[in-house]
Amino acid sequence: MRASAFALLLGLLLLSCSQAPQTQIVAHRGHWEGNAQNSIASLAMAQEFGCWGSECDVHLTADGTVVVNHDRHVEGMDVQATPLDSLRTVILANGERIPTLDEYLDQALKDPSCMLVVEIKPHEGQERETLVVKTCLESIRGKDMLHPDRVCFISFSYFICKELARECPGFTVQYLEGDKTPAEVHADGINGIDYHYFRFREHPEWVQEAHKLGMSVNVWTVDEPEDIRQMIALGVDQITTNKPALVREILAEN
Repeated sequence: MRASAFALLLGLLLLSCSQAPQTQIVAHRGHWEGNAQNSIASLAMAQEFGCWGSECDVHLTADGTVVVNHDRHVEGMDVQATPLDSLRTVILANGERIPTLDEYLDQALKDPSCMLVVEIKPHEGQERETLVVKTCLESIRGKDMLHPDRVCFISFSYFICKELARECPGFTVQYLEGDKTPAEVHADGINGIDYHYFRFREHPEWVQEAHKLGMSVNVWTVDEPEDIRQMIALGVDQITTNKPALVREILAEN
C-alpha cells in the first residue's frame, strides 16, 4: 500500500475509532527493563506497573516440565531436548534461574488484574505440540487460573492455536505468524490475531476486518513512538511492547 493511501486510511480509522475502548498494554516478556526477560521479577514489575497483561514464552523440556524462556537454545542447550535439572544451571541477568511455569504462575496469582499472555512456542511434530498444550493447561488448571479473564494464549504454531481453541472455548487465542487473513483464522475457530506491526502497515484493513468478525487484535513488538501512534490509530486492542511506560505516555496524549 502506498504511503499516501495508508495515511488516508489511517486518518479515517482514527476518526472511526475515537469512541473505541482504549488500547491495552502488554509487557513483552514481562516489564524487564533493568531486570531479566521472562523472569519472575519481570512479571512482578508488570503487575506493579499496572499493565493490562504480561507475556511469557513457554517450552516443554525433555522430561516433561513446562519452563518459561524465550529462546529455543540457551547456553548451548536445546531447551526442548534438555532435562529441567540441566536448564536450572542457567542464571538469568537478575540472578534468577529459568522458572518453571508453575513457579511463574505463583507470581501471576498475586495480581488477578494482570492478564497472563502465554506464548506456547512451536515444538517438533503435532504429537509434541499436543503434549505441550496439554501439560501447559494442566499447570494453569492446577493453580485455578484457567479462566478467560486470567489467561490468554498466543502462538506462531497454527496447529497449537487450533488445539487451544478446541480445548479452551471462550478463551482468547491469537495467532502470531501474520501469514493468514482474519477471515482465514476465524474460519478455523481461532478468535484472535497478534501480528507484527509491519503486517498491519501492509494491511491496515485487517484490524477492522477482525473486529467485524468478533476477533481480538494484538500487535507485536511496538517500541517506537511513531509505530505506537499508528497502531493506536488503527484501533488495535492490545500493544505488546518492551516499553510499557512509553506506550502509556502516548496513550495519555489521546
